[in-house]
Amino acid sequence: MSTLAASAPDVTERPASRAGSPVVAAAIIAAIVLVDQWTKHLAVIYLVPRHIPHEIVGDVVRFTLTFNPGAAFGMHLGDASRWVFTVLTLLILGFLVRLFTGTPRAESALRLAVATVMGGAIGNLVDRLRSTSGVVDFIDIGVGDVRFWTFNVADTAVSLGAVALVLLLWRRDLHASRHARAAEAAGDTVPNVEAREP
Repeated sequence: MSTLAASAPDVTERPASRAGSPVVAAAIIAAIVLVDQWTKHLAVIYLVPRHIPHEIVGDVVRFTLTFNPGAAFGMHLGDASRWVFTVLTLLILGFLVRLFTGTPRAESALRLAVATVMGGAIGNLVDRLRSTSGVVDFIDIGVGDVRFWTFNVADTAVSLGAVALVLLLWRRDLHASRHARAAEAAGDTVPNVEAREP
């Protein structure tokens, strides 16, 4: 039996990380919202009139002021877009808060990814609540007439955070599956070991 005890997997929980604390998450959210709103403020002041491109890195990266009454990637629901996407954003934020609080503090990377998405979502929510014109977009990337949808700092945070969130959740599920298979395999060997004991 001592052999089994020595080979048993270590189930000790990882120590809580300060990086996954609510204070750090709140700071990340606040930083994203502040940077997003500041850059949008500058765009509204210096990039007028609308839809006139200002080259930053040749024709590849341009700043072009637009107002998006819908959601990311040109999604639009007509006159109801503002309030429909406001309600959807609030529901998503509620889900993200629940995901954050339900994630162990030791999983700091996952918590920080959630905070990043929340910061971006709040940044665009502020625009929808403040103005009927919609969300301020100004980052314009592409080559010639082949261009990506115009976006902003908040969109960037949502996209990067969402990708990180998917990868981290996938990795967590993968590790959980491996541990489950290892535990099942270890359980199958217990009767054989006990049977050999005098």
